[in-house]
Amino acid sequence: MPNPQSQRQRARAPPSSARPSPRDRVPLRQLFRVASVAGGIQFGWALQLSLLTPYVQQLGIPHAWASVIWLCGPLSGLFVQPLVGHMSDKCTSRFGRRRPFILAGAVSIIIAVLIIGYSADIGWWFGDNENSRPAAIAVFVFGFWILDMANNVTQGPCRALLADLTGKDHRRTRVANAYFSLFMALGNILGYASGSFSGWYRVFSFTVTPACKISCANLKSAFLLDVFFIAVATYISVTAAHEVPLSLSGAAHTDEGAGESGSAGEAFMWELFGTFKYFSAPIWIILSVTALTWIGWFPFILFDTDWMGREIYGGDPNQGLTYDAGVRMGAFGLLLNSVVLAITSLLMERLSRKRGAGFLWGISNIVMAVCFIAILIVTYVASSIGYLGKDDPPIGIVIAAMTIFTILGFPLAITYSVPYALISAHTESLGLGQGLSMGVLNLAIVIPQMVVSLGSGPWDQIFGGGNSPAFAVATIAALISGLVAVLAIPRSGGGSQKPRSHV
Repeated sequence: MPNPQSQRQRARAPPSSARPSPRDRVPLRQLFRVASVAGGIQFGWALQLSLLTPYVQQLGIPHAWASVIWLCGPLSGLFVQPLVGHMSDKCTSRFGRRRPFILAGAVSIIIAVLIIGYSADIGWWFGDNENSRPAAIAVFVFGFWILDMANNVTQGPCRALLADLTGKDHRRTRVANAYFSLFMALGNILGYASGSFSGWYRVFSFTVTPACKISCANLKSAFLLDVFFIAVATYISVTAAHEVPLSLSGAAHTDEGAGESGSAGEAFMWELFGTFKYFSAPIWIILSVTALTWIGWFPFILFDTDWMGREIYGGDPNQGLTYDAGVRMGAFGLLLNSVVLAITSLLMERLSRKRGAGFLWGISNIVMAVCFIAILIVTYVASSIGYLGKDDPPIGIVIAAMTIFTILGFPLAITYSVPYALISAHTESLGLGQGLSMGVLNLAIVIPQMVVSLGSGPWDQIFGGGNSPAFAVATIAALISGLVAVLAIPRSGGGSQKPRSHV
């Protein structure tokens, strides 16, 4: 009679097709094509990150509450991405384990960006006017939630698919994650370029309506471009990945395994949190550094273009064009940031091999902390000069801000790649499945984001308004995470105790 414990372990182990032998490696050009979907996802993210914090304020939401809107991202990521990763580990579709989720997520992203882009028009149909837009705000928030959930549905299986295709070859895993980071950079470049261009309303003149003026029409037009771009990128990715269905892969797909798949929703949270007790010290260190890293990054992600519009250009939403000019300049700065991100992604494998992934991650986080200190200094200098609210910013102040944005592309590339490669290498011996492994790492990303989303408003009010309090918290978190990564993350290795059945 078969051993139930061994059956459960075999059902949980990744299929043999996910672990190619060295003589049967997936070609790099195929990994490159599979990773291309990251460009489509990130195009929309770039528009979201550069334009939507200013846009929610233009709809009438106060600055102190703008960060709360972003709470939906980490909340959906807390549950959606790990659950989808777990479900994709067990998916028996004839199209493969990951591709159905990637396709469903891409379609949901398209629907969400259309809802966001037309939120002002929909609100107008429900009785909004120029001074009060409650319906538009409600529609926008609904679309924002759908967008964040769709992004989480898509990204986890994308990462897991690359890990499936590279198997135990940790060097190839780093290359695949570097490709993913590269396409994120390309998506960023195109998205931020779209966000920084102020003439889309002329190209797509039909986007200008009584409810949607120039700024809104530019945003709507950019999201229409996103629909086209993500459709193309998703097609390239899903047609390049030749997945073997789980039921045909020889992975001991027993009746018990099918039963576990059917009850995934019930067993999932217990399985996810139950794996924690089997983690080794290096895994806990990786998760801790990831959490601190994202406490550092999230304030910048939330308020980068708002910082340019408010504290460098001295504007306010819905009060003249000064704020919009600052937001567009911030989007251009993020474009420069993404160019550096792309270059760093191309050099990622060489840098990691030469200095060690943990050391590289730590140094990049220290660079990030220095850049955030520079943001605080530039903010202080700008407020001291006395031009705010009167004149355009001095060219030196703008150049300093653009330089900071550009340099931050280096640590951002490391953040997009190294933690995923490290957690994949260190959890491989646990036999969890790459989808669940990415879900575990995602917990260390979204929980800090929730802290920042809830804390930014109170920090804003306690310390007198503006974005500087959040950037100060980011500086401390980035510095601590950098020191921990340099001193505590081992250069290689892995392992953890192999878990017994705990489901």
